[in-house]
Amino acid sequence: MIKVGDTIPKFETIIENGTPISDQSLRGQKFIMFFYGQDDTPTCTKQACSVKDDYATFVNEGYKVYGISKDSAKKHQKFIAKYELPYSLLVDESTSIMRSFGLFGPKIFMGKEVEGIYRSAIIVNKEGVVTHIIDDVKSAEHGQQIKDVLGI
Repeated sequence: MIKVGDTIPKFETIIENGTPISDQSLRGQKFIMFFYGQDDTPTCTKQACSVKDDYATFVNEGYKVYGISKDSAKKHQKFIAKYELPYSLLVDESTSIMRSFGLFGPKIFMGKEVEGIYRSAIIVNKEGVVTHIIDDVKSAEHGQQIKDVLGI
């Protein structure tokens, strides 16, 4: 699992509109990347909307914001439109990016072991180094959790 002080893993994918994005294209900018299970499910929607509610604060502090899940670009587009999300969503249908961050694997869900996302957020500096990790996400309060760790 990725830790504070680690450089983010190499990755290449697209965002919801098909634009390529990679670890290299993110260099030189501070960003917040939050990991969630699936578009348009109750808990994930709370998480995404909580981040949306604090989006202007993050931008004012110089951060880009990205969500990432295993959903397709088309599903991301619908999710963004439905909830008027102001940030981009990365496509990781194979879960390879989430796995490279150590944020996808076995977990207990409703009493059964399943494979899934470890709901979390990472904050990354301009050099691509993780400065903060939130791994105890409270979906409806996720934006505030991010503000708290950033001291804003």
